[in-house]
Amino acid sequence: MTLLIKGMVCNRCIYVLEQEFLNLDLEIIAIELGRVVIKDTANFSVNQEAIKSMLKKNGFELLFTKTEETVEKIKELVEIGIKMQLENGKPTKFSTLISNKLTKNYDTLSALFSSVEGQTLEKYIILRKIEKIKELLVYTDQSMSEITHTLGYSSPAHLSNQLKKYTGFTSSYYKKIRLDKLAIIEKQSHINSAS
Repeated sequence: MTLLIKGMVCNRCIYVLEQEFLNLDLEIIAIELGRVVIKDTANFSVNQEAIKSMLKKNGFELLFTKTEETVEKIKELVEIGIKMQLENGKPTKFSTLISNKLTKNYDTLSALFSSVEGQTLEKYIILRKIEKIKELLVYTDQSMSEITHTLGYSSPAHLSNQLKKYTGFTSSYYKKIRLDKLAIIEKQSHINSAS
């Protein structure tokens, strides 16, 4: 396992990290400025937080690998795509947005995302949209038809089916939460105005 480490600037840094990794019972295969290769063991996954903590304590920081960095950029682009849909009411073609911004083939990026995240990019996009739908149902008075149009679904029925499939609840459930919140707010304002 290769770790990229920010802040390693001299031979003393190498010495300090050699000692610290030994203290964590992790075997170093190679070490150089900015990079430590440790033997892949069950200890590594258990000690990830301990490694981050040790690095921070010594003034270092774990850098993401290029793959992890790409996955984070994909996630950011999904959020940007959803925001664009909400702002202009036009469906976003996520495959085009992601491949154009990262200048790589979408299928390659999608496969990379799946390998790191353990779920498909398509499912991730759906889940992020579902979170936005729940938010819109609870915090706005937009109808299912408006949300359907805004987020680029083919029909309110399709949106409702997806919502039920991924959350176990219907749109009525989230609308009821909204009504309950509004009732509480109104009750509170009556109490405040009476006193």
